[in-house]
Amino acid sequence: MAGKIEKSKGKVEEAVGSSTGNKKLESEGKIDRRAGEAKEKIGRVKGKVEGTAEKAERKAVKVIDKTKDVVRRK
Repeated sequence: MAGKIEKSKGKVEEAVGSSTGNKKLESEGKIDRRAGEAKEKIGRVKGKVEGTAEKAERKAVKVIDKTKDVVRRK
């Protein structure tokens, strides 16, 4: 969420800076926009990694449970 907010803020700053001729504000807007885009990408990758880790954990729990069942039957 923070990435989207920062990206939007940057777009606004960039547009205002461009329309008013304020190069500093325009540059700050570009920086904020790009930082927001980077944070969004990091968030997407993090979500994929966490999802993969959760799947692996569920599979491991299933294997452990099956192993316990087999051992208990003996």
